[in-house]
This record gives sequence, structure tokens and C-alpha cells, in this order.
Amino acid sequence: MSDERMRQRTDTADRRTVERLVAAWLAETERHDAEAAGEAREGWERDALTERAAQDLATWVTARVTDTGFTEDEGPYVAGEVRITPADKDTVHAWLRAHGHGV
Repeated sequence: MSDERMRQRTDTADRRTVERLVAAWLAETERHDAEAAGEAREGWERDALTERAAQDLATWVTARVTDTGFTEDEGPYVAGEVRITPADKDTVHAWLRAHGHGV
């Protein structure tokens, strides 16, 4: 597979990860602060999150990592509505940086 084709597949997978986690983040935010969620949703739909929303997303995804990669004996499993791995967190942070946000 060519490097370009591999990059396209990675970009598509990364975008799906970001979309999945943004949907969960917006749903949770909406339960706690409908106005902030509405502003964030508008920014997301325009592909222009505000810096505040970007920082909130980065913090949220970090705090919600549910799959720590540890076994039961090594460390805790964090319960959550969606499965979020450390790699998912890194993907969201990279996506935010690629869109000009300081994460």
C-alpha cells in the first residue's frame, strides 16, 4: 500500500474516532450546560471550535480515558459511556493541534 493511501486510511480512521468522541462530549456537556454545548456544537459543525471548546474537549477526553491498558491487578478500569483509549485521546489532541488549537 502506498504511503498516500495509508495516510488517507489513517486520516479517515482518525476522523471517525474524533467524531465518535465529540458526539459523546457534546451529549455529556448538554446535560450539564446546554448553552456551552450549543456553542460547541455550532463550532464543530462549522469545523471551527472556539479555543474554549477545544480546551474543554481536550480536558474531557483526557479525563474520560476508560481503557487504561492495565489488567485488573495492575490498575483501575474507569467506567464510562464510551470506550476511550489512550490512543483515542492522542488522536483527539492531534486533531485539535492540526486545527490550530494549543493542546
